[in-house]
Amino acid sequence: MIQWISGKVVENYRWSSGVFSLRVVAEPFDFKAGQFVRLGLNVGGEQLLRAYSLASAPGEAILDFVIAEVEDGEVSTKLAKLQPGDSVDITQPAGGFFTLDEVPDGDSLWMLSTGTGIGPFISMLRTEKPWERFKRINLVHGVRVAEDLVYQSQIEHWQQEYPGQLGYQPVITRENIPGALSARIPELISSGQLSDALNTPLDTRAQVMLCGNPDMIKESRAALAELGLAKNTRRKPGNVTSENYW
Repeated sequence: MIQWISGKVVENYRWSSGVFSLRVVAEPFDFKAGQFVRLGLNVGGEQLLRAYSLASAPGEAILDFVIAEVEDGEVSTKLAKLQPGDSVDITQPAGGFFTLDEVPDGDSLWMLSTGTGIGPFISMLRTEKPWERFKRINLVHGVRVAEDLVYQSQIEHWQQEYPGQLGYQPVITRENIPGALSARIPELISSGQLSDALNTPLDTRAQVMLCGNPDMIKESRAALAELGLAKNTRRKPGNVTSENYW
């Protein structure tokens, strides 16, 4: 049964013109890294709800949600205007199966994301589980423009804390930026550019998690299948676990 708790905004951090992080304090609740809740606002007597994954780790005092402000969006534009001290409702319990508990063991873990689909991966990396389970972790973030690359300082901190264990590859499709790849993620998988850039084989010893827009996920699954990496299900464990983010 869905229940509600009330949260209080402590920070509305603007990453770029279209992406922000809403940081909220609320009474503690259980969730697994990678899960989502729904944020709710009462507007004119109507409760408006949207699902957002948590980018914070379980047990952290501040809940972190990375959100794309959608032009004319019914909820995101209102969330973008919230200021410290404002209230926002949070549904309980947290939902979703896009967690590391669902991912089989492997030599490497690939976290492939587009847009705010990076949020669940940030949550996972804020826990000990991926660092303990995988020799190599590759975080790939696809965006249109460089200003939408989020959590840069946190990623750099992890690379210093876990030297040689975390690879990070930005993918920027509408700008040419040094160090970034420019093709779409499925194309980079098929061409071998992604595995070359991160110096890690994409083979059957790899586990791949996909989070972002449905086209990226569908096409990346097909590209990975061509490499022999099968979809991961509860009935038949494989190499590819995914979640459509919108």
